[in-house]
Amino acid sequence: MVLGCLTLGILPARGTSPIFDVRHYGATGDGTTPDSAALQRAIDAAVASGGGTVLFPAGTYLSGTLHLKSHVTLRLEKGATLLGSPHRADYHRLNFHGLLLADNQEDIGLCGPGTIDGQGTELAADTERLWKEQKLPDAREGQRPVLINFRNCRNITVRDITLKDSACWVEEYRDCQYLTITNIKVRSMAAVNNDGIDLDGCSHVVVRGCDIDAEDDGICLKSGDQACADVLVEDCRVRSSCNALKFGTGSATGFKNITCRNLEIYDTYISGIALEIVDGGTMENVTISHIKITDTNNAIFIRLGHRNVNGAVGTLHGVTISDVTAEVPARPRASMTKFPPGWRHRCITLIPASITGLPDHPVQDVTLRNVAIVYGGSGATPPSDHVGLDALDKVPECADAYPESRMFGPLPAWGFYCRHATGLKFENVTLRVQGADYRPALLFDDARDILLEGCHILWAGSEPVLVFNDVQDATIHDTPAPPGAARFIKTQGKSRGIQGP
Repeated sequence: MVLGCLTLGILPARGTSPIFDVRHYGATGDGTTPDSAALQRAIDAAVASGGGTVLFPAGTYLSGTLHLKSHVTLRLEKGATLLGSPHRADYHRLNFHGLLLADNQEDIGLCGPGTIDGQGTELAADTERLWKEQKLPDAREGQRPVLINFRNCRNITVRDITLKDSACWVEEYRDCQYLTITNIKVRSMAAVNNDGIDLDGCSHVVVRGCDIDAEDDGICLKSGDQACADVLVEDCRVRSSCNALKFGTGSATGFKNITCRNLEIYDTYISGIALEIVDGGTMENVTISHIKITDTNNAIFIRLGHRNVNGAVGTLHGVTISDVTAEVPARPRASMTKFPPGWRHRCITLIPASITGLPDHPVQDVTLRNVAIVYGGSGATPPSDHVGLDALDKVPECADAYPESRMFGPLPAWGFYCRHATGLKFENVTLRVQGADYRPALLFDDARDILLEGCHILWAGSEPVLVFNDVQDATIHDTPAPPGAARFIKTQGKSRGIQGP
């Protein structure tokens, strides 16, 4: 019986499902001979046997698209590399072209200490070439293959693998349920749009112990046909040339019951934490805690917008962010130099944290607790184009714009800018400027039911420290004025019910 298994390329496994060695199905592993057909034969043999593990021994396996099927796990041993073809013609498509595709499958997996290398620079260049030859409609992300593209799948395990150099997003899971991603490493700066992990409309998800270094957003939740729901992200390390932890931009249905905790975020060029509803969905019951952010352009960006101009405005409420430290330098550190090939150096600008909704559609019930942000400072002298406190309406609404922390231009606060919001709580929030900044520390515009409890502000520029414009009902308690403040609180417009400190 064992001899028969070996002849078929099936190795017996003690107490587990059968193992299908790809070399027994004709894979060379020499890195130059196309192995796609042999690798797919091994997967199909596992399916025919009722499932099993497809084993990649040490070697380099050059391949185009592989279709992963139910009850099959791919295991890449130490020294094994699944090497994506550099030729765009070698890839098939679901919602995205991809190296590993699965649609409506269950009990699938990807594991082992090996590597999947997408050769993204070469593959993106080949896609660009085909577009210039008018053989493709464009060379944007819809035409460039990802490494992993699983759709409508259930019971997925991805663990211990290294994913590198995608031509587009590294891995996309869309409308999947019961997904576990643990201890993977992502290293992808090969092309633009290299998101580290994309979860689109997925539920019952655990992302744990991952190390992400990505050109685009690091860990990104999206929602199209379905909401992202019941998701836990924990114990991860993330570097991004865009946003490290991001909900959106795709947000048609929304995000519910999401917990993110124990994250280390570093050298991030846009936002450390970005929470966005701009396509009509609902964000609710989101808890983010124990986050260390070192060197970012923006610590926290929360945005309710209306990009779907012909649809309803969404809702954003019930968000708690706690136990966060963040450093926002005035100038880029030497370590903040990672950019994809051919890119110009991205502009580094100090951007205050912001919480913004729309007129008559406020962000609701956001709590910031035990948050400490250190800013480099923009200087003590206002520039000629600064927005004065008597001209706050000059800050654009940007209702239908792509959401990004710098979308409003220079903002009239250095710590937090909050507009069109209700039920904001700042509890034990510390804001400090290392240099100087002429602007107020916190500015609330068109807001109501604001609480500042036990907050500490460690700089007083030429403007008042706290500014309330058209604010109804705010309580400031146990929040002292910083030393040297000429004026602590300024109320203007239709503000009323401002109590304290």
